[in-house]
Amino acid sequence: MAEPGRRWLVFNGDADGICAAHQLRLAGLVPDRLVTSVKRDIALLDRVQGLPGDSVTVADISLDANRAALEALLRAGIPVTWYDHHYAGDLPAGAGLVVHIDTGPDTCSSLIVDASLGGRFRAWAVVAAFGDNLHAPAGRAADLLALTPDQIGGLRELGELMNYNAYGESEADLHVRPADLLERVSPFADPLAFMRADGFVSHLRDGFAQDMAQAHGIAPIASGTNHALVVLPDQPWARRVNGVFANQLARGAPQRAHAVAVEGAAGLTISVRAPTARPFGADALCRRFPQGGGRGRAAGINILPHAQFAAFEMAFRDAYGSAQPIGGNQN
Repeated sequence: MAEPGRRWLVFNGDADGICAAHQLRLAGLVPDRLVTSVKRDIALLDRVQGLPGDSVTVADISLDANRAALEALLRAGIPVTWYDHHYAGDLPAGAGLVVHIDTGPDTCSSLIVDASLGGRFRAWAVVAAFGDNLHAPAGRAADLLALTPDQIGGLRELGELMNYNAYGESEADLHVRPADLLERVSPFADPLAFMRADGFVSHLRDGFAQDMAQAHGIAPIASGTNHALVVLPDQPWARRVNGVFANQLARGAPQRAHAVAVEGAAGLTISVRAPTARPFGADALCRRFPQGGGRGRAAGINILPHAQFAAFEMAFRDAYGSAQPIGGNQN
């Protein structure tokens, strides 16, 4: 059995989770154990086999989705510190839990970490905010760093590619495993230095362009003034672009809500983006279905059974206004 006193770092495998974890490590957290996975695999805390004397730091996963495992750790006397921007629900009572949670539409976990650290590694928070499709907050944070437009463009590309890299049914769909990516960025306090020294961006740039070209070739099954719904096929490229494609559609039509569904054998994986002009309600919509959650601006459903897709489509239309279907139901 391992000796007690281990430091666990649990984080989402997307740009926000990795950048939040990286900032904490740069600030002095030296974890003995890393727990992470693909973006949508968020029930991570039950993989922590905590012992007396251990401590746990969590970045960018929902407290509500990990409530039972959290309560078990707290009952065992294991302290937990939590940084997140997703729906949390009621916080467990008792000592041992420190939370830095803000569910506002203009923040992300890395910006929350950045605030707690006094901006010491803010460029990585900028990367994360761009990756989370928070371009205005990312721009405001970047303005504090006196960066050139080209440098800001580099941080934006890095964030978007890191986020693109996180989507998949399993780590086999990804270009780089999230734990490996965290280790690759670990020597770099400056993300621009990472981009110059590591081939991550050039490696992903071509794959991203090819995957997105295929996504843009798929017509919506429903499209109207207020929302659009796209269904992508059961292919690795579709799983990789699911969230990033939804972000791009949201930026292109800020008055419209978007949903991107990816077919799978067990059901559909769905990303929902509220209108960027009214960034609310996506989490409430997705939580109406099993395995749904997220935040007001952006949410999703991990696996929606095919039999429930028609109910989701109706709920999506009801939430965001009438649509004018241009095709049949492809579930």
